[in-house]
Amino acid sequence: MSREKKSGPGMRKSLPGRFERLISGLLRTGVWTSLGLMLGGLAVMFVHHADYLDSNRELQRLTAPGAAFPHDLSAVAAGIRAGRGQAIATLGLLFLIGTPILRVAVSIIGFLLQRDYVYALVTAAVLALLVTSFLLGKAG
Repeated sequence: MSREKKSGPGMRKSLPGRFERLISGLLRTGVWTSLGLMLGGLAVMFVHHADYLDSNRELQRLTAPGAAFPHDLSAVAAGIRAGRGQAIATLGLLFLIGTPILRVAVSIIGFLLQRDYVYALVTAAVLALLVTSFLLGKAG
């Protein structure tokens, strides 16, 4: 028994495949973008602070709790404008975190277009939980 619902000739048969390809491309692009930003940020950081490569003390200072990494979006934006490698690497981490969240949001649209309202509702609940967890994490 198939769950496919048709409203036009062949429309519902091709829509899931297109959305799967869209989501696959989204995930792939997000991961590669994240990797590029993190590696680029590390390269900028080590170019600006070559002593991180030679000095254990400086490297420990970089990796210690409370190190000079940006801790909010405004600090990330300011760091990127200043050309700080830590901020660029942090943006890469934000892309890595945001990619699966964007995937969930795109899935809601796909389920709605397929008129699969149960899955759209469940996926919307998952997205709401993800957003709530970030908001609570920011507040706490």
